[in-house]
Amino acid sequence: MSALMPTYARSALEFERGEGAWLITADGERYLDFGAGIAVNALGHAHPALVAALVEQAGKLWHTSNLYRIGAQERLAERLCAVTFADLVFFANSGAEAMECAIKLARKYQASRGQNKRYRVITFEGAFHGRTLAMLAAGGKPEHLEGFGPAVEGFDQVPMGDGDAVERAIGDDTAAILIEPVQGEGGVQVAPRDFVALLRALCDRHGLMLIFDEVQTGLGRTGRLFAYEWLDVEPDIMAIAKALGGGFPVGACLARADVGAVMAPGSHGSTFGGNPLAMAVANAVLDVILEPGFLEHVREAGLHIKQKLAAIADAYPGVVELVRGEGLLLGLKCGVPNGDLLKALAKEKMLAVPAADNVVRLLPPLIVGNEEIDEACVRLERACAGLSGNA
Repeated sequence: MSALMPTYARSALEFERGEGAWLITADGERYLDFGAGIAVNALGHAHPALVAALVEQAGKLWHTSNLYRIGAQERLAERLCAVTFADLVFFANSGAEAMECAIKLARKYQASRGQNKRYRVITFEGAFHGRTLAMLAAGGKPEHLEGFGPAVEGFDQVPMGDGDAVERAIGDDTAAILIEPVQGEGGVQVAPRDFVALLRALCDRHGLMLIFDEVQTGLGRTGRLFAYEWLDVEPDIMAIAKALGGGFPVGACLARADVGAVMAPGSHGSTFGGNPLAMAVANAVLDVILEPGFLEHVREAGLHIKQKLAAIADAYPGVVELVRGEGLLLGLKCGVPNGDLLKALAKEKMLAVPAADNVVRLLPPLIVGNEEIDEACVRLERACAGLSGNA
């Protein structure tokens, strides 16, 4: 019996190594990885630039704490600010920690303006923001909250896309509105462009912070560096993680200058956040993603796979009802239980990820090529044929 807490219904699969878009077991079986560690392995497995950066830093210095300057941390922060709306960055270890910082920042900003009663955050049904107690409350899913006592106070869920509901939820104690540009765990639900524009207008009108959770969508996943670029709406605060470290744990909270400046020494912190190892890898990730043509490749790959997925949906409508998403964050709305499709794909030696609303997510590494996309669609089609009885 495993000594691990039973927090995951783990597959029996175990992988020894990886190469690009492939994972390989100890006995040499190769699996096409279209889960990418749930959108984490943006540059695939064992990317040489990331390996080199980690090995070089590992031979120099692992940890000093944030009591001292960390040059690579300052460099990464400056680079992130140069390519986003932001002016200041806080580094954490995960998306949930980055989100916790974002919520604290929104509340602290309101308090700095004499609005101490403003602490509530409007969030959206279907959202997922992490597994800490506060982030579970932000997501509001009963199945995630069950057994953990009273939910952390301060979050008001409203339906996605319902502007009237948002306006009704805004009160004297509202501090911010929090949204994912694309709900990943929620079933690859893309936030309507006009709805997000309305949120920006409401925040401006009522003096609220607009927070974007780009933990899953950030760093090129949708074909732009950040998904907010598709919307022509800038947030005041943004949380990122996952792809930022390409597999090494790192998260970040980005903010405008006047917002981030309210965090004085002692108001927030992290023992491991922004450590030299994480910063070396994250800077190497950014080097690759910012190379000319990289994001264009993601957009082209996204279009290529979406066209092929549409054809599969047409051929097997009882299995795949609808294709959703942007770039290489795609969801297959299933006509059969999504777990059945995931098992059928695993038999074809292809990995994908489940999501709410009976969706299977396809999240290949951003470096995926057309040949691998074509192979993935062949395997997906065989899986669909088997489930539809047409094998």
